[in-house]
Amino acid sequence: MKSDFVTGALFVAAATVTAFAMAPATQAADPVEKWCSGVKIAAFPGGPQGGVFANNVLNGFRQAEQDLGPDVTYYFSDWDPNKMLQQIQQALTTKPDGIATYGFAGEAATAPFVEQAFAQGTIFTTLNTGLPESQAKFAPQGFGYVGAPNYKAGYALGSEAIKRAGVTKGDTVFVWGLKGQGGDRGQRTVGVLDAVEEAGAKLLYQEIDAATNANPNAGTATFVGLIKANPETKLVVTDHGGLTSTVGIYAEAASLKPGDVYFAGFDMSPNSAQAIEQGYQNLVIDQQPYLQGYLPILNICMSKKYGMSGLDINTAGAFVDASNVAAIAPLAAVEIR
Repeated sequence: MKSDFVTGALFVAAATVTAFAMAPATQAADPVEKWCSGVKIAAFPGGPQGGVFANNVLNGFRQAEQDLGPDVTYYFSDWDPNKMLQQIQQALTTKPDGIATYGFAGEAATAPFVEQAFAQGTIFTTLNTGLPESQAKFAPQGFGYVGAPNYKAGYALGSEAIKRAGVTKGDTVFVWGLKGQGGDRGQRTVGVLDAVEEAGAKLLYQEIDAATNANPNAGTATFVGLIKANPETKLVVTDHGGLTSTVGIYAEAASLKPGDVYFAGFDMSPNSAQAIEQGYQNLVIDQQPYLQGYLPILNICMSKKYGMSGLDINTAGAFVDASNVAAIAPLAAVEIR
């Protein structure tokens, strides 16, 4: 009796397998060109139109727009958190399907707009500077982050620059940053400062003023005055892509020759690549801002079309210096790296 039961069970199982094998396979979805067509997105490159870093982000936005097919409106904010908040409010009135922007103004100022966005069906996502509390709340609905973990990136750059420059206790380090800026953005400068403090170096700190934030050339006199007053400065860290791209101008204005001061900073650009090749700029941490443009558009499209949760991607994984700038420079020239 037991043998008959086993034989019968095996027969049924075999018949079932045969039936499945004979059934038509489930049809896979075919690739679709411009599959995000019809989706409206407000995208924020961050800085002035044509500006350093903002252009790389814009190039990523535009390539994603061409590849995926959404309709994208661009808002240029001159790196001004208050202007960006006003533009976010303006964008929300147009009821886009998604907003890709920076978290410069911090949680307290930006969270009400995030709430409004999701309440009206607009997917809000961030690049470069996060809004961790809002992201934790709305990640299932599409809120993501593409960029560096800012404190860690600042600390990594500061530590690496201190090591490479041979900074020891009592040496002078000048950090030019945005510690006073709200939320996650200010934490990048704090990371640099913590690395300097741990090294026991003498710190010179200068907050980037509004004029220099918008136009780095406006900071030339500030840099020259500080270096003239502190000629023993061994290391300069610029926590701003625009300022990093202007290092060659700053150094020449202060009558510094390549190698007189070790320069480290954030973000590649054509001018940064040239400054590395000339010996003025020594170390750059590459945030890959092109990805910070491309991937938030993809994030919004995936969430809008397929209900995907928000992406969370760290784009700051590499240093650029004289040993590898030749490979990066051609991409920096076209503002992809």
